[in-house]
Amino acid sequence: MKNGRRIAVAILLTICFQLLVHAQPNSNIQFLKKVGVPDSIYSNVLDESREIYIQIPESYNPEKNQKYPVVFILDGEVFLPTVSDVHDYYSGGFMPEMVLVGISNANNRIRDLTTSSIETKYGMPFNEKNGEAHNFITFIENELIPYIEKKYPVTNYRTLIGHSYGGLFSIYTLLHYPHLFANYLAIDPSLDWDDQKLVKETEALLGTQSYKNKALFMSLSGQLHMQNAQVTIDNVMQDTSDFTLFARSNIGFADLVKQNKENGLAFNWKFYPNDIHGTIPFPSIMDGLISLFKWYQMENTDKINSFDTSKEELLRIIKHREKKLHDHFGYTEPPYPEELLNMSGYMNMDMQQAKKAKMYFELTIEYYPQSANAYDSMADYYEAKDDYSNAIKYVTKAFELSGNEYYKQRIESLKAKE
Repeated sequence: MKNGRRIAVAILLTICFQLLVHAQPNSNIQFLKKVGVPDSIYSNVLDESREIYIQIPESYNPEKNQKYPVVFILDGEVFLPTVSDVHDYYSGGFMPEMVLVGISNANNRIRDLTTSSIETKYGMPFNEKNGEAHNFITFIENELIPYIEKKYPVTNYRTLIGHSYGGLFSIYTLLHYPHLFANYLAIDPSLDWDDQKLVKETEALLGTQSYKNKALFMSLSGQLHMQNAQVTIDNVMQDTSDFTLFARSNIGFADLVKQNKENGLAFNWKFYPNDIHGTIPFPSIMDGLISLFKWYQMENTDKINSFDTSKEELLRIIKHREKKLHDHFGYTEPPYPEELLNMSGYMNMDMQQAKKAKMYFELTIEYYPQSANAYDSMADYYEAKDDYSNAIKYVTKAFELSGNEYYKQRIESLKAKE
């Protein structure tokens, strides 16, 4: 094959790696974008109905019995669109496709997201109902999660995202209920709450509990001192005024986490000097999700894209990724999407690399045994080698799985060639 064609095919393969899971535009939609299907659940714990919003990946096909990791987003009516945008751009290569669950906190927000009760704040009376995070996490664990798992195509691999009081709640959940979520994204968390009560609990908890396979991303906005521009990230910890308590609480918590690396928690902390409390969610959600799922990113794409890589090396790369996903998710997950494996098989057929093509088609069947298309592709491989007996065998399996008349007609066509 000419050099130019080899390069063109390699470029195409790279693009497919990056964009495979993105759906094609629908020219018939009335609106540019609509995010989140409304749902609701009545909570006996909270004694009220709670609105939720659900976003399922566009690739979802109920006939394939697909299930996805799930992200729970506090203040979902505000942040679900941003999480959805990040997910749409980065899923596939940087993070898995996931079901997004936005939890409304429009009502009783302070009550549900604050982690202890107070009557004064910064020396002023604080009269709003507060300090019932324990009830809200009970609602999530005993009512919301079972409801989502029963009604929607989700696995038990969960991520929690919260901003401000939601960030406080996320860290509270990590410390006191670490079994509920694998990942925690705490955006500019209000760790100053109740004179840093949660921060003061942190050292003992982090030092005595295992957080293996847990990850936390935490961010801090640039509002370190609202009245003194001379206070910077380099000297803020030397300030003792209430004006810097928010920032000092965040940094202090981060320092405690870094001092307890032996507990297994994967931790990343980032300062956003040009963002304020209200703007920091946007970059934090993007950076946070990429960070939390750094392990998911595809590796060795240069070797996969190279037609000089041996079949044995390719298989080792694929099996390594399969094991890595299993170790993190806790359940078996195909290392690559069906379409990518299938496409790789056809590309290697075009390159006259029959052994690699057969390997990819066999892997597609191994990882997607209920896919009629996987068996039909293997039939293409055998038909190209004039092995009509095996081609008929695989098309017959495709017909048994789908009942599609196309496969029945193809069987007859292949029989005529024998």
